[in-house]
Amino acid sequence: MPHIDACRRPGRFLAVLILVVTLSAASSPCRAGIFNPETFTLSNGMQVVVISNHRVPVVNHMVWYRVGAIDEPPGKSGIAHFLEHLMFKGTKTLKPGEFSTAVARNGGRENAFTGHDYTGYYQTIAVDRLETVMRMEADRMTNLVLNAKVIEPERNVILEERRQRTDNNPSAILREQVGATLFMNHPYRRPVIGWEHEIRALSVEDIIAFYRRWYAPNNAILVVAGDITAEQLKPLAEKYYGIIPAVDNGPRLHESEPPPKASRRVSLADERVRQPSWSRVYLAPSHGTGQGASADALEVLAEAIGGGATSRLYKALVIDRKLAVSAGASYSPDTLGPSRFGLHASPRPGVSLETLEQAMEEEVANILTEGVGAPDVERARTILLANAVYARDSLTAGPQTLGAALARGYSVDHVETWPDRIRAVTKDRVDAAARQVLSSDAAVTATLLPKGKGGKG
Repeated sequence: MPHIDACRRPGRFLAVLILVVTLSAASSPCRAGIFNPETFTLSNGMQVVVISNHRVPVVNHMVWYRVGAIDEPPGKSGIAHFLEHLMFKGTKTLKPGEFSTAVARNGGRENAFTGHDYTGYYQTIAVDRLETVMRMEADRMTNLVLNAKVIEPERNVILEERRQRTDNNPSAILREQVGATLFMNHPYRRPVIGWEHEIRALSVEDIIAFYRRWYAPNNAILVVAGDITAEQLKPLAEKYYGIIPAVDNGPRLHESEPPPKASRRVSLADERVRQPSWSRVYLAPSHGTGQGASADALEVLAEAIGGGATSRLYKALVIDRKLAVSAGASYSPDTLGPSRFGLHASPRPGVSLETLEQAMEEEVANILTEGVGAPDVERARTILLANAVYARDSLTAGPQTLGAALARGYSVDHVETWPDRIRAVTKDRVDAAARQVLSSDAAVTATLLPKGKGGKG
């Protein structure tokens, strides 16, 4: 999945992130859709999406920017995430921290997140207080005060965040190293939070230039879900966002990834590890790389072979062979650049990582030889489509899914036709996708184990 670094309230954001990954642009076609959004565009180029849900007098207000860690200049990793922090500082009209205080005083909740492909800000608040947060969000889009006085203390906050989330977590360290190993040239190889030495080197001028280039209405999407219609929202959107001038920010240009030609291994031994783990990550196509048919089939494949306790890998390695305590697969189809297809497992006590790896390779070989069973493909499609059914009841699923898609350059139709594409995935397409990705020898294999134990229980 794409790496996303949330700040301020990571626990709540994780729940939202799980929704995004699970739904992965889940909805139905417009004639029988789940989100059925209304859309319009302001004169300055800002795209607006409204998802009406009148069950409670509450709205979820989100502003997504088409900029993330993928857009950072070489040598300046972490700048997108750094700026996300600074957006909660003062503007020409609001003192530092006043934004969050005002949201809380009005009974709302707010947060923000940075990913490789986008940056987003949101508030959940009573509909009669929506205008208040729209005014403040529009204000910080263009009037943020950035100087050494506010930047330097926040740099220390971010460095501490990196220490807590990554440097003090063996699993996070390993994930970071795997990303840097899998992608040889693409900016996905850089961590969203940034490398420590580059965070320290970011200048006030770097951050101001990044803000002025990317934070503009024509580079943003406003998504509002809840007790409101497009007709009601449009005057407010024009009043607060429509008056902000567009900026010529130029195209998003990213380094391309060359075809991998060799297998690689990453291993980390750490005394803090209590449960060893094994994983293998393959470079995979995505909708963003123009291989949508393969991406849809890979999404079904991941669910079929590793989507839970009924999946093929779990049944084979955990239940039948009793070699693992967990096993599964992961894949994200809607990344802006190339994606990853991952396999993972954790051994039972007394089972070595070498034994577990051999068993996983045997299962993969069987999948490539025999294909994925038709019942498994049907079950996977049913599970994925069932997830979409529940999206309508969620105040966050719609704006999260649509916002992420639009920020990556996809259309509303791409989101709304997802169930039709999943229904159209056949067993033959799933088998072809498996051969396309899992037969590659150019993958990254990663092991995490207690220090000094050599991977053996």
